[in-house]
Amino acid sequence: MFTGIVQDMGTVVEREERGGDLHLVIAFAQLDETRLGVGDSVCVQGCCLTVAARAGATFSADLSRETLSLTTLGELEIGAPVNLEPALRAGDVLGGHLVSGHVDAIARITSVESDARSRRLTVAVPTDLMRYIARKGSVTLDGVSLTVNEVAGASFGVNIIPHTQDVTTLGALAAGASVNLEVDQLARYVERLLRPPA
Repeated sequence: MFTGIVQDMGTVVEREERGGDLHLVIAFAQLDETRLGVGDSVCVQGCCLTVAARAGATFSADLSRETLSLTTLGELEIGAPVNLEPALRAGDVLGGHLVSGHVDAIARITSVESDARSRRLTVAVPTDLMRYIARKGSVTLDGVSLTVNEVAGASFGVNIIPHTQDVTTLGALAAGASVNLEVDQLARYVERLLRPPA
């Protein structure tokens, strides 16, 4: 479990295809190394991965074909920046919202506009997920917890404030970019509870 509050921007330093899977090595600068032991969960671009090995200020993770088919992680090249967050511990501050790291879909940025010092993004989403996205609700893009500004058809808008632009990969997004989307899991549970039994 995560919060969507990015704690470091890491860098992909090695990439190796292994029989259809992908092995990544990611360098970090600010993460607490005690929270990155072998077997620990870490959120990389919104996707929960398992630390497979550690060496200095790097960790490695293996990505299955399932992960590669549902996320943008297969597109990462050496040198690519990535948003990082270690798993939430009991007693940690919940600054964003509860994030599982289980990506629901790949969404697409359809426009980026200036809004004072913020950047306003419009995000196109698969239509079957739009029922989970509500104005002033929470959503996660590439591991970053954001507040939805408006919802229209099969898209929604968010603002990226200057701090978030500086400390995450969202500051460099342009129209046409693909992002990992996780909807608010509370919306999924509410829907399940309200659905008549089968």
